[in-house]
Formats: sequence, C-alpha cells, structure tokens
Amino acid sequence: MAAVVRRSRLLALLVGASRPNPRPFCCSSSSSSAPPATAREDGDGGDLLSRCLLRIPRKSGRAAAAAAVERWARERGRVSPPELRRDVVRLRRARRYEQALEILSWMDSHNDFRLSPSDHMVRLELIAKVHGTSQAEEYYRKLSTAASKKAASFPLLHCYVTERNVQKAETFMAELQRYGLPVDPHSFNEIMKLYVATCQYEKVLSVIYLMKRNNIPRNVLSYNIWMNACAEVSGLASVQSAFKEMLNDDMVEVGWSTYCTLANIFKKYGQSSKALACLRTAETKLSSTGRLGYSFIMTCYAALNDRDGVIRLWEASKIVPGRIPAANYMSAMVCLIKVGDIGRAEWTFGSWEAESKKHDVRVSNVLLGAYVRNGWIEKAERLHLHMLEKGAHPNYKTWEILMEGFVQSKQMDKAVNAMKKGLSLLKTCHWRPPLELLEAIAKYFEEQGSVEDADRFIKVLQKFNLTSLPLYKSLLGAYINADIVPQNIPQMIAGDQIDMDEEMDQLIIRASKIDIT
Repeated sequence: MAAVVRRSRLLALLVGASRPNPRPFCCSSSSSSAPPATAREDGDGGDLLSRCLLRIPRKSGRAAAAAAVERWARERGRVSPPELRRDVVRLRRARRYEQALEILSWMDSHNDFRLSPSDHMVRLELIAKVHGTSQAEEYYRKLSTAASKKAASFPLLHCYVTERNVQKAETFMAELQRYGLPVDPHSFNEIMKLYVATCQYEKVLSVIYLMKRNNIPRNVLSYNIWMNACAEVSGLASVQSAFKEMLNDDMVEVGWSTYCTLANIFKKYGQSSKALACLRTAETKLSSTGRLGYSFIMTCYAALNDRDGVIRLWEASKIVPGRIPAANYMSAMVCLIKVGDIGRAEWTFGSWEAESKKHDVRVSNVLLGAYVRNGWIEKAERLHLHMLEKGAHPNYKTWEILMEGFVQSKQMDKAVNAMKKGLSLLKTCHWRPPLELLEAIAKYFEEQGSVEDADRFIKVLQKFNLTSLPLYKSLLGAYINADIVPQNIPQMIAGDQIDMDEEMDQLIIRASKIDIT
C-alpha cells in the first residue's frame, strides 16, 4: 500500500501542464547507499591487497601503490605474481591506470618476478594512457624478445589508430611484417578501422585483398568493416557479395552484429523494409543468458523509428537473468524518447529507481534532456529537485541541460546560476558551457538594457577565461540600450587579449556619444 501511495504522489509531482503522462517514473523506497560488500578473501589475501590499493587516494603522489605492495610483501613475507596481476586488472577496471602501472613497474624491478609477454602488453597500454604514445614507443623498442614484441604490438598500433596517425600505423604494420612478427586479424582490423575513421574506404578493400593473399583468416569484425567499406565505395551488390563470402566461411559464425551492419547499410540506401528484416534476423542471434547486443539492436530500431521493435527488444532484455545495468536503462530511455514515447521512458526510469540503490544522475539526465527539448522546464525542475531529495549529485551535464532550459524560457538568472554550479565542478571535469547559450544570455541582457546583470555575467566569465568579442558586444549594447556610458570596456577586452573588429569600434564610438546630462 505504501508503494502505491508513493507512486501516486510522484505522479502528482511530475504531471505538468505540458501533457498528461499515464506512466510516470516512481520513487524507490530503498536506501540511497548500499551496505559495503564483503569481499571473499582467498588464501593469498589477494582481495585484501586489492582493497588496500583501491583505498589509496587517486592523487596520492607517485609510487603510492608500489609502496603499498612493498609494505605488503615485507609484512606478509611474500606476494605472488597471480595476486599482483589480479590487482592490476582490478585497478584498470577502476581506471586507476597510474597505480596499475606502478605495480607492473615494481614487479619488473624485483628479480623474483619475470614479466610475461602479456604483462608487457598491459604495461605498454598503461604507459600510453599515463605518459603518452612517445613513451610507449620507447618502451616497445626496448623489448628484447619476439614474444614480448608480438604481444605489445597491438596496443601500440591501437595508439596510432586512436590518434588517427595513418603514416605511423602503416609504417608500424610494414615493420611487423618485415621482421617476420606474426600479424593476426586483430591488427588488420585496427588498421581498417583507422581507414574508415579517415574515410579512406578504398584502402580497406586493399587490406582485405592482402589478408586473402597471405591466407590471414578474417573474423566477424573483418567482414563487418569490409561490408561497410563496400557500401561506401561500390554499392549494395558488392556488400551482398562480401556477405555471401562470409556465409561460406566455415571459420566465422554470422551473428547479430553482422545483421545490424547490413541493416544500417540498407537504411543508408533507403531500403527500410530490408533493414527491418535484417534486424528481425539479428534478434534470433541474441543469447538468452547474456545482454550483449540487445541495446545495440534496440538503437537500430530507434533509428528506423520502429517503436514496436524498441519495446520488444527492451522487454526481451529484461528476461535475461541478472541485474540490468544502468547503461541499459539509459539506452532504453534514449530509444523510447527517440521514437516519441516519453511516457514509457518515464515508466522505465521509475523501474530503474525501484531497482537501483544508487541515484545516478546520468540516468535522470536522459529524461531531463527530453523535458527541456520539449519545452517542459517546470517538469525538468521538478525532476531535478526529486533527484536532489534522493541524494543524487548533479554533474556538469545536469547543469548544462538545465541552463539550456532556463535560456529557452528566458529565466536568465536561473541560467547563470546553473552555469556557475556547472563551472564549480571544473576540478573534476573539463566542461565549458556551450557558446550559443552564453551568447543567448548576453543578448537577452543587451535587449533588456540590464547593465548590472550584463556586468555581473561578464565578470563570472572572465574568471574562467570564457569571454569573447560577441559577448563584449552584447555588454556594450546593454549600456547603449540603457543610455549609460560604459566604463573600461576597451581595457577589459585588451586584458582578455581579444582582438577588436570594425563593428566593435563603431559600438565604442556610439557609446561614447551617449548624453549623460
């Protein structure tokens, strides 16, 4: 009964004047924080060491993780390589790359340990993340065995692909082949992904030809990239030819990802019925014990504006055993909103709230953005307040969405306040408010002749180096519209190292002629 009362109260909270929503999100009666999980302690105390390492502050200074391992080994008498490798995996999963790298470096510095080729692969990947590609290249050059070089070659190639450095990637692939290091399908897939990212689709076809000539087996990803390149270069006939070759390849199992690839190609060519047929086939390839693929196919249905397909995939995914991750709820909500079913997206959000013990604003931001895009700023504010009451912590995206909504509804004081709260998070992110929103706020103050508001606004922006010439033009326009002579604006512009233009010069001349009598 209590749950029904809570749901009805929240219904009254969210249903605004915009339109009735028969299925709003619901409140969860669970606590905002889960009790700490009790980790299983294995015989080596590995979980205990992991927990010690994960408790080290992220900005604790250099070698804090290595010092912790050294102390652990001294107190316990020993620490095993499998134990340390498990710790590295856990630290990488937690995105504590520096600490994971410290542990591998500590292992390398002790004669009791010998890094395996897999260790070198992981270490190079971590070096690239922490110190950049140049240091990863230097580490690769120092590797002494062919096995280590072979294992570490893929993450180095991935660095070049991530940076879209075609020349280095091609040179490195040629070097691998010249020195006789085995090159597997994964390396060829990486270079093909690079060609796709840089729109060099003809080169993808050349890589496929090279793989065939050298009897290098293709995997599912190889065929999917090949078909996409064919679609860009030579049309549907060549796509179907590549797909036929894939069907005849006994080493490859055609799964849901390939049918999704075909669906996207048919959609691009305007053949929606064939795209939908491919997606229905893709559904038959999904596992009943794992969630992989459900959200992707659902996204494909949303792109085709197939509401029934989105709902069918979401309902099917809920039958899969295990907890549904927040990311899956977000994906479902995005797809439902895209096909115009905000009511069901709200209901999905309510289901997430009922199941989750954490109040992740990334999920509520999906709904918040939909409200703002539809002009429902009051509903957006109610949802925001609801999440705050639940103990959620807004992130920069929350404030950006609210800022946009307040600008749309001409509530500029609230928009500036939301911007300030977003900027207060700069210690943990690199967010900058969109320029169009800043200019819209400045333009509003200009049109209203709100000199004090415009002044306060520009001073906030100066603190974060966000000023620009259009913003100063609006500030000057506010003075002109208010018939007030501005003070020190040219000096402020010079101090911010912004170049003036002819229009700004004319505005300054115009402002200087304001009659102050």
